Amino acid sequence: MTNATKPAVRPENPHFSSGPCSKRPGWSLDNLSNAYLSRSHRAPGGKARLKLAIDKTKELLGLPEGYLCAIMPASDTGAFEAAMWTMLGARGVDVLVWESFGKGWLTDITKQLKLDDVRAIEADYGQLPDLSRVDFSHDVIFTWNGTTSGVRVPGASWIPDDRQGLTFADATSAAFAQDINWSKIDVATFSWQKVMGGEAAHGIIILSPRAVERLTSYTPKWPVPKIFRMTKGGKLIDGIFTGATINTPSMLCVEDYLDALEWAQSIGGLSATMARADDNAKVIFDWIDSTPWVENLAVDPATRSNTSICLKITDPAVTALDEAGQSKFAKQMVALLDDEGVAFDIASYRDAPAGLRIWAGATVEASDLAALTLWLDWAFAQAKDTLA
Repeated sequence: MTNATKPAVRPENPHFSSGPCSKRPGWSLDNLSNAYLSRSHRAPGGKARLKLAIDKTKELLGLPEGYLCAIMPASDTGAFEAAMWTMLGARGVDVLVWESFGKGWLTDITKQLKLDDVRAIEADYGQLPDLSRVDFSHDVIFTWNGTTSGVRVPGASWIPDDRQGLTFADATSAAFAQDINWSKIDVATFSWQKVMGGEAAHGIIILSPRAVERLTSYTPKWPVPKIFRMTKGGKLIDGIFTGATINTPSMLCVEDYLDALEWAQSIGGLSATMARADDNAKVIFDWIDSTPWVENLAVDPATRSNTSICLKITDPAVTALDEAGQSKFAKQMVALLDDEGVAFDIASYRDAPAGLRIWAGATVEASDLAALTLWLDWAFAQAKDTLA
């Protein structure tokens, strides 16, 4: 039996979920009092709020001239599906797979769109595929930051400027937290619910001029659902990119996103939100370095996420257990922390290796993560007692 006692310091905010993520510091429902409710989102006031959200997104992310941005239904998933259903099939496709969402995109491409000229370039959880194998005469599908593995691409230098295909980046856990070279990206998607701590069900799609050219010059051989259509008669539906959303959005969620964008501006913009995520991640990384029972799931330090940090338990007493036993141990730790009200929803993703997943994005406070590490040690000690 251990003599571990409960830490005296508790996180002020126990929300470390990887989506929906923690609200920004100082958030309150009162901040949403100006929400454009009980009115049509197509009325001038509603369209103005939607356009403001789009314009602020483009400004904060520093999108290049000519890049378009739109609010899409069904979160990051809906935005990315819209991109694939409307633009893939014009040429071969390379799909990078190293965690569950990349695997999901591969399944949709091969089983739903039923494309034939598809190459899967894969790696196990914790690893990144061999980027040198990518054929840029093909369209390229990848997650910038693997939310379920804690592995991200090390920048964009591996993407050539003279590529023939389009690059499609699922950037849902990277936007506003990681430095994205937009000149290398033709299509990017993300959800408000990640780094900005917004509500779920709404996504953002970003299109380069090359992506717009594909949209307006290529017609897929399959029917495209209405909520994915961004063109009509071979022309771009411009209104989608200026606030006339494809379907009815929640104006309460829009106001919540605007609140997050205004907060980001108030603390210094993109450089500040990225710095907060880096500082937060360092708290966890430093703790891992000094803690014998845990390691980062991401093997290469250059690919370690600063938002969705995935942990594996390496204590010999735990690794000696079978897969089911290791999963049970991790879930026991999660339950202990939940019962204490010090950390909610930090279990590893259901398809990922057994362990923990801690969100360290910009809306989280470093002091709360520092307090959490004490409770992680406590929960590990308590759970290990049950193995004796």
